[in-house]
Amino acid sequence: MERELVNRAEAIRERLLQLRDSLDYAHRKARETEIEQAMSQPSFWGDPEKSQALVSELKELRAVLKPMDQALKELEDVEAMIELGEESPEIAAELPEALQRLEKLVDELEVKSLLNGPHDSCNAIVSINARDGGTDAHDWAEMLLRMYINWAEANGYEVELLDRVDNDVAGINSATIAIRGPMAYGYLKGETGIHRLVRISPFNAEGKRQTSFAAVDVSPEVKNDTEIEIREEDIEEDVFRASGPGGQHVNKTSSAVRITHIPTGIVVACQSERSQHQNRAMAMKMLRAKLARLEEEKREAEMAAKYEAAPKVGFGSQIRSYFQHPEQRIKDARTGYTETSFQAVMDGEIQGFLDAYLRWKAAEDAARFRSPVKSN
Repeated sequence: MERELVNRAEAIRERLLQLRDSLDYAHRKARETEIEQAMSQPSFWGDPEKSQALVSELKELRAVLKPMDQALKELEDVEAMIELGEESPEIAAELPEALQRLEKLVDELEVKSLLNGPHDSCNAIVSINARDGGTDAHDWAEMLLRMYINWAEANGYEVELLDRVDNDVAGINSATIAIRGPMAYGYLKGETGIHRLVRISPFNAEGKRQTSFAAVDVSPEVKNDTEIEIREEDIEEDVFRASGPGGQHVNKTSSAVRITHIPTGIVVACQSERSQHQNRAMAMKMLRAKLARLEEEKREAEMAAKYEAAPKVGFGSQIRSYFQHPEQRIKDARTGYTETSFQAVMDGEIQGFLDAYLRWKAAEDAARFRSPVKSN
C-alpha cells in the first residue's frame, strides 16, 4: 500500500470529521428522527401549515444528512480497503478511485458548511431585468431566466413564475421567479449583480458583435413572522391588467398588482395568480424578501466599514461576463472562476460559479475579520 494514498486518506478523514462536528450532524440526525416520528402520527396532517413547515425542515435536514451519511459510508469503505489492500493488490488498486469519490463528497459538504447566513436556508426570489443593449438585452434577460430555471429543476427545486413582462420584439423586459427548496437563497445570493453578454447579434443584419447587459436580483423568501415592518402608509398600490399568457380571466380583469415601497423606492409586481387578492399577497411576500436582503446588505456594509473593507458585491456591480464570440468563455469577475462551454452554462450548469462564490465570500470575510478593527 502506497504511503501517499494512506496519508491522503487520513487527511480526507480529518476534514470529514471536522465537517461532521461543524454541521452539527448529531443534532440534525436527532431532529430528522423526531420529525419522521411526528409524520407517522395519524393527526400529523391535521394542521396543514404546521405539517408543511416540518416537511420543508426535513428536506433541509436531509440536504446535509444524505451526503454526510454517504461520505461516512465511503470513509468506512476506504478504511477497509486500506486494511485489506496490504494483502490484496486488486483491492489496493481500487483505492485511488474510492478516494476520489470521497474527496468529491467532502468538497460538496464543505460548500454546504458555508451556507450559514441568516437567510441562507430560505427559498429564493430571483428578479431579472433587461438593461443596456437594445433587443439583444431583452433576449439576454430571457436566456438568463431559462438558465436559472434549468439549474433549479436539475437540482430538484420547485419553480414558480411570479411576474413576466414580455418585450414587443424579443425576449423579456423583466421577470420574477420563486425558486423553492433547501438552501435556495444560500446558493443563489451571489448571483445578484449585472451579467454581461458578448456575442454576434442575431438581431443585427450585418452580423456585428453586440454587448448586452441584464440585472439579476436575488432575495430570500422570508416567513411572514420574520421581524420586517411594512407600514401601510409606506406603500403605494396599483392594479393593472396582466400581460402575456395567463388565461381568459387574467387578461380581462385588473388582477395584477404593483406595490411601491416609498421609503426605499423598491417596486414589486405580481400577475401570476388569478385573483387580485392572491397577487397582492404574493407581491407583499416579494417586498418582504427585498427588504430582508436590504437589511442583510446593510449589516454587511457596516461590518465592512468597521474592518475598513468595501463590499464588492451588489445589484449595480458587474459580476460576470459571458463571451460567445470570438471564443466561448464565461468568467466571474469576483472569483476568477471560468467555464468554456457557453451552452452548458445556459442549460443551467452554474453550480461551479455558485460554489466558487461561496468559497470566495468565506475567504473575503475571514480576511476582513483578521484586519485591524477601525478605531473611532
